[in-house]
Amino acid sequence: MTLTVYGASLSPFVRKARVFLAEKGEAYKLEQVNIFPPPDWFLEISPLKRIPVLRDENEGAEATLPDSSAICGYLEKKFPAPALYPADAFAFGKALWYEEYADSDLAGNVGMGTFRPMVVNRMMGREADRETAEKTMAEKLPRNFDYFEKEIGSKTYLVADSFSIADISLATHFVNLAHAGFRPDEKTWPNLTRYLGGFRAGRSFAA
Repeated sequence: MTLTVYGASLSPFVRKARVFLAEKGEAYKLEQVNIFPPPDWFLEISPLKRIPVLRDENEGAEATLPDSSAICGYLEKKFPAPALYPADAFAFGKALWYEEYADSDLAGNVGMGTFRPMVVNRMMGREADRETAEKTMAEKLPRNFDYFEKEIGSKTYLVADSFSIADISLATHFVNLAHAGFRPDEKTWPNLTRYLGGFRAGRSFAA
């Protein structure tokens, strides 16, 4: 097997790359890496200490690429079908924007505000910090939910009527929110919850 993904299964960014590979129908090997703290060898291929990192042995034994966005962009060029980035220029730009928003602002609130206090704390032998998680749900995440509620509207997909990197990037963080024991309220954010429900049953996310 020529493709290896280094990272932890619960990472939304690792999941993003794995869903992308699943949609492309490409086989790969997952090698679990704990970054608390990262091993010395991992720092050589991920200077920012982030997961995932992709190794493509077809490009040479040392051909590694860190960062989920860089990895997905590379995979799109290498395996162009099915396309997971829109062909239209403006739709392409919108997809990149949604990816950036999800991977920065939304990821920070979900990851640091709910997933880390509820899940990572327990994995590290500490008590879950429900107070922090509930405060995040009440005070920080509604802004993110409101934004996507408006952007999704009645659509099935975020951009260009087709499944894309925008949908993968958004949905992966809501998987971690669910792992932490939370989800958007269906009555307050009906468009968002309807949209997310479609991905929970989808082939690539279910796997």
